[in-house]
Amino acid sequence: MTDSAEPPAVEARTRAPRAAAILSLVEALVLLGFVVFYVVEMAGGATSDLSRAATSGALILVFAVFLLAIARGWWRRSDWVRTPTLLWNALLLPVAWSLHESDRTELAIAVAVLAVASIAAALAAPPREPVDAAEHIDDTPR
Repeated sequence: MTDSAEPPAVEARTRAPRAAAILSLVEALVLLGFVVFYVVEMAGGATSDLSRAATSGALILVFAVFLLAIARGWWRRSDWVRTPTLLWNALLLPVAWSLHESDRTELAIAVAVLAVASIAAALAAPPREPVDAAEHIDDTPR
């Protein structure tokens, strides 16, 4: 009888990058929702400063694309995504605190939980195996 389940070590090694990818995707989708909100506000004439709304929407779109790239990197197990993930989510913690101080506690808790979960997933993801230089020496004559 063969067991088709992955060994616990392999499962643990793949769980954290998948969680980081999903959390980064959620963050990107939230930001894309804000972009849609800004576009609707501009189209409906609800904003008093069109250039400020357009600039904010464009900047949020840039960060959303950045987070989509991070999510894709986590899904592909790229080794560059850990640092931007940690940096982005560390910057979300003061945002959560400021939301709390402006009496938006529910939103602050959601942002903080998402940021802490993303940081934990990024830290739990194992680094890629180091490349052994001796195995990759080019022996071809020149």
